[in-house]
Amino acid sequence: MNVPFTLTWYGCDLLTGAITEELPSLEPTQGLSRKLGAVTSCNFTLLLGDNIPTEWAAATDPGRTMIVAVDDTTGYPVWAGIILTREGGSDGAIGIGACSPEGYLDRRYPGTYSEAAIDASTVMADLAAGIVTAGPPFLFDVTASGLLIDYLTLDLDDKTVLSQIQTISQMAGAPEWTVDVQWADADRTAFQLLVRIAPTIGAIDGRPEAVFDLPGCIASYRLSESYEQGRGATVVQASGEGEGDARVVSDVQTATDLIAAGWPRWVHRYTPGTGITDVTQLNAHAQATLELMKQGARTWTVDAVASAAPRLGSTWGLGDSISIQITRSPRHPNGASVVARAFGWDLDTKADKLTPLLLEG
Repeated sequence: MNVPFTLTWYGCDLLTGAITEELPSLEPTQGLSRKLGAVTSCNFTLLLGDNIPTEWAAATDPGRTMIVAVDDTTGYPVWAGIILTREGGSDGAIGIGACSPEGYLDRRYPGTYSEAAIDASTVMADLAAGIVTAGPPFLFDVTASGLLIDYLTLDLDDKTVLSQIQTISQMAGAPEWTVDVQWADADRTAFQLLVRIAPTIGAIDGRPEAVFDLPGCIASYRLSESYEQGRGATVVQASGEGEGDARVVSDVQTATDLIAAGWPRWVHRYTPGTGITDVTQLNAHAQATLELMKQGARTWTVDAVASAAPRLGSTWGLGDSISIQITRSPRHPNGASVVARAFGWDLDTKADKLTPLLLEG
């Protein structure tokens, strides 16, 4: 039986997470989305009328508030956004722009930090630790990755927390991360933001509970395969900062198994997003990049009926394995059975559409 996907929106104090007002006339102008280890954003319209809550302005003040969507069926907080813009005038509607909590990490700086032979999860948590001071209601859930790294950053480098932890997470063997929103208390009067850092975010399962099927909940799907520049390579080399002979480069990482099997050499050279001068860490970046790129990108875009699909939040979430079962289609006349991982999702409740972003391998 289809269960409608309806959301209740709350305006909250950004420092405490306490609910200021319920906002029944708040509507997203686009689908909500989340991506693993990345910032997402959304625009909204708040209609001003006779039933507008008294404290609507205080509940949507840019820089001081966040909005949270809760699934009416499960009570699960689905999405949180920090309000950054608000505009309105004589037309009776307020336009609001918000970014996911990960965006706050791009507005804070870790200061000078130096550690040697320390777990990458610890480094990421240390770099982000300062966001709890005069910041949103962040908590940390940190699991060791087993990858020991040296790390040095200077306050004068002007590199944000976000830029640095994103770069660390791109190394081979490095942890993944995300920020989840959850209820802060049993009475459901406030929310908190959980920064999760772990070897893997989500449940990796060869036989996942969440099954998207055609015929079934899938309305349409596309499988995109690409070996374009930046998406496919059999040879990878990463470079640090500097110029000419002063620039440190990784060892050349080569997919020898594929080349021996008849693949051409496709070369990809790049510089990670922050200043790394250690060859070992550059090698880790290049190794991870090669593993992602050596057979190209295979991305499934599955447009499902949200009310009929496995329930976002309670059945599956960010990082989880999802089963795709295609009985027959023009692209797969003999059917297809694939387990892929949800690195992101889009939810459009008005259109009753749920789109997990699924990557194979």
